[in-house]
Amino acid sequence: MSRVVAGPIEWIVTDLDGTLVGRDLRMVEASRAALGRFAKAGGRVVIATGRSEASARRYYDELRLRGPAILYNGARTVDLGTGEVLHERTLPAHALPYLVESLPEGLYPVAFVEGRAYAAHDVPQLREYARRDGLRLERACWAELARRPVTKVMLIGEPGVPPVVEGTTAVRSERTYLEFLPEGTSKGGALRELAAREGVPMERVAAIGDNPNDLDMIEAAGLGVAVGDGHRVVREAADRVVAGCAQGAVAELVALALDG
Repeated sequence: MSRVVAGPIEWIVTDLDGTLVGRDLRMVEASRAALGRFAKAGGRVVIATGRSEASARRYYDELRLRGPAILYNGARTVDLGTGEVLHERTLPAHALPYLVESLPEGLYPVAFVEGRAYAAHDVPQLREYARRDGLRLERACWAELARRPVTKVMLIGEPGVPPVVEGTTAVRSERTYLEFLPEGTSKGGALRELAAREGVPMERVAAIGDNPNDLDMIEAAGLGVAVGDGHRVVREAADRVVAGCAQGAVAELVALALDG
């Protein structure tokens, strides 16, 4: 695929894990510094992630961002500086009860409700997930949570045949992470809505990611970029393929945006 970017890049929209953030859960220093240069030159940096508010905040603050972040793979867009929710989708009422009642052994649900994370099990897989994402998992009462607006349900565990839940979109963000989101949710849809709200043409937006949950965001942007060690389908769909995450994938995109 090859598209022509009309004019300078105004926004860089970046995924976190596997794109800007390495396996050690730290931002790749070359990429972090490059985004600072892009912002200093007048560009806007937007993070687009499957993470929640609490999980994404450390990177948002470290980058000294202001304004919106696309969270939960596009189900929620929140200004993490003010807490204002700019866009939100929620799961249909039947989704959470169906998922928690029909899961095979070895899969553990985490429900995200109004920015907080809930789980009913205390197992190593969930403890590792909470550590990795910097979350505090609160004790779930599924019947009570089902009456509230649920943003996302994540199933943690060995992959198998995913359940089919009417009114939801299933996204695999990692091999053992299967996310159920409101039907039609995507990073690309949230990005289009945010860009329209801010009056930024999509052709002035560059987006970068590594996994299939980044695919429609990359395809929506004027310049869609894939991380060099990312998923094959993302690399095949992108306008450009850059270095691997640890080698400064986002820094290479910044150089493209600033220097052409």
